Amino acid sequence: MTLPPGQPGPYPPQPGPWQGLPACVRHPDRPTGLRCVRCDRPACPECLRDAAVGQQCVDCVAEGRRTVRPRTTIAGAKLDTRVIVVPALVVLNLAVYAVTVAQAGSLGTNDLAPLFGSWVLWPAAVVEFGEPWRLITAGFLHYGPIHVALNMLALWILGRDIEPLLGRARFVAVYLLSLFGGSVAVFLFGPVDSGTAGASGAVWGVMGAVLVTVLRLRLNPRPVLAVIAINAVISFLPGISLFGHLGGFLVGVAATAALLYAPRGRQQLPVQVGALLGIGVLLIALTALRWAQLAPVL
Repeated sequence: MTLPPGQPGPYPPQPGPWQGLPACVRHPDRPTGLRCVRCDRPACPECLRDAAVGQQCVDCVAEGRRTVRPRTTIAGAKLDTRVIVVPALVVLNLAVYAVTVAQAGSLGTNDLAPLFGSWVLWPAAVVEFGEPWRLITAGFLHYGPIHVALNMLALWILGRDIEPLLGRARFVAVYLLSLFGGSVAVFLFGPVDSGTAGASGAVWGVMGAVLVTVLRLRLNPRPVLAVIAINAVISFLPGISLFGHLGGFLVGVAATAALLYAPRGRQQLPVQVGALLGIGVLLIALTALRWAQLAPVL
């Protein structure tokens, strides 16, 4: 017996079923009677993959993956059910709370920690000492274990459904803009000589995102409206920042509407980015206006 050049197994010299058959396009030393149903080129079994109809060669499979448009959500994000940002935010908030507890030596009076004093939203300090970062950092502080637990539970319940729909980058944008929006509302309308802290503005922004999503998908909004109504009543209780909640909610609604109602197609992402940047610029402008009002009196 002899072996044709490059053949992996023995074949009789004359005659053979492989005689006259074309060679595999990827393995010229392998005669084959099989062909790709897409390009009609001969291919050996090793180079073929099962398709909806027949078999395709590995080259056509790879080309198909490059040309097929990936599935996206209504917001234009790649379809991915993994939730990563929400647990990361929960861990970050809990870590900041743990640091303030360690510094203060107390679970309930962690607002005495130096970090808390440096990050809390105190409008007078923002203007008098030039510390605008408090408008962001205050959103990662919490007064005691109940405060942080309630906010993180709400973030987890609401955010794990919205993050996959918006996509990670868009969700982060909505969250941070809502956080900033709640702080700006406090800066504009709240007392200048008291401190405000908490992720409530951002959580209310996520709540607004849920409402816009339900309306965009034409689902029943009553359960969401009921939750919003209950939390709105709670917002009037002493010690709770009504302005922070309202500001975060309005910004969350506006930002999510910009994402979900942007025209589909190539212009979707530019419109979304432009709208989010516009909201951010507006919030910065309102902050600058209030700063100019407070500077002469502080």
